[in-house]
Amino acid sequence: MNAEFFDAIADLEREKGIPKEYMLERIHQALLAAFRKDNPEAADRVVIDIDEARKKIDMYVLKTVVEEVSNPAVELTLEQARKKANNKINIGDTVREDVETKKFGRIAAQAAKQVIIQGIREAERGIIYEEFTSKEHEILSGVVTRIDPRSGSVYIKISSSSEFTEAVLLPGERVKSEVLREGERIKVYVVEVRKSSRGPQVIISRTHPGLVKRLFELEVPEIFDGTVEIKSIAREAGSRTKIAVWSNDSEVDPIGACVGPRGSRVATIVDELRGEKIDIVKYSENPEEYIAAALSPAEVYSVSMLEDGKSCRVIVADNQLSLAIGKEGQNARLAARLTGYKIDIRPASEFMDDTRIKLS
Repeated sequence: MNAEFFDAIADLEREKGIPKEYMLERIHQALLAAFRKDNPEAADRVVIDIDEARKKIDMYVLKTVVEEVSNPAVELTLEQARKKANNKINIGDTVREDVETKKFGRIAAQAAKQVIIQGIREAERGIIYEEFTSKEHEILSGVVTRIDPRSGSVYIKISSSSEFTEAVLLPGERVKSEVLREGERIKVYVVEVRKSSRGPQVIISRTHPGLVKRLFELEVPEIFDGTVEIKSIAREAGSRTKIAVWSNDSEVDPIGACVGPRGSRVATIVDELRGEKIDIVKYSENPEEYIAAALSPAEVYSVSMLEDGKSCRVIVADNQLSLAIGKEGQNARLAARLTGYKIDIRPASEFMDDTRIKLS
C-alpha cells in the first residue's frame, strides 16, 4: 500500500467526484473482508491503520501472550512474542503481529476487490442521483441511443454538468405522433428521480405540461425574470396546448412577449414540439373574462356563471359554435382544464330573446 495507491484514490476524487474519505472507508472494509475470509478465528482481533500523511496502510493482528498456545490465530508463546517484540514482554501482554496483504488467498483477494468495485459503483450512483435530483422539473437535452420496437420505450442518454445517465422515455410519456430516431438530440422534462437497486432512475417525459412551461421560460426573458407569469397550462401533447399568461407590468403585453417579434419565440417552441399548436391567452381574475379568452380563437357573446360556482354557460354565434367546441371537443376540453370550470357552450339562436346576451 504505497504512495501510488493513495494517488489513485486522489485521482478518483478529482475525476469522478468520489470523496477520498469514502474510498478509504471502503478500502478499510475490503481489507477486513479479505482477512476474515482467510482468518475467521481472528476476525475480531485485526486492526487496520490508514495513515494519509505517510501514505501508508498498516494491518496487524492483536495476539495474546500465553504459556501454551491453543489458538494460533490469536495467541503466541512468550518465546515467539519476544522474538517479534522485545524481552520486556510477559505472559498476558498483547503483541501486534503484522499482516502481509500479498499473502491473502485468491478468494480473499477477490472479495476485497469486489468490495472496492461495489464502493465505486455506489459512490458514482450517489453522485448521479444528487445531480439529477437537482434537475427535477427542469429540461435536459439528450441523445436517443436505442428504441425498443416491442415496448416502444426510448432510451435516451441525458447529461447534467459533467454527469451522464441513461433514462427511459416510456410509451405513456411519448408524443404519439412523434417519430424519434437513434442519434437524434431532443429535449425532455425531468419528472422525478428515484433510487433503485440498479442505480438512479430518471423519469422523463415529452408529454408533461411542464415541458411547455420550461420552454417558454427559456425563450421568453419576461417569463424568466418574473415580469410575465404563466398561470395555467392545459395540454394534449402532440396536438394542442393552451397557456394562460399574466403581466405584472402594465407596460408589458404578456401575449406579445410570449409570441415574440414576428412570432419568433413561440415558433421556436412549436418547432421543438414538432408542430404542436399553442394558444396563448390572457389570464384574468374575472372568471367570465378568463373563460371567454380560454375559448379563443372562437368569439364569445357571453359567459354566465351557474349557481354551483364551478360551471358556466357560454353563448357564441351559431357560426362560431364548431370553432368554440373544436375538433372532437378539444377546444372546449382544453379551455375547461385551463380555467378549472365546466363549460356548457350554446349557440346564440337558442337564446335570441335572452337579454343577457352581450354582443361583442
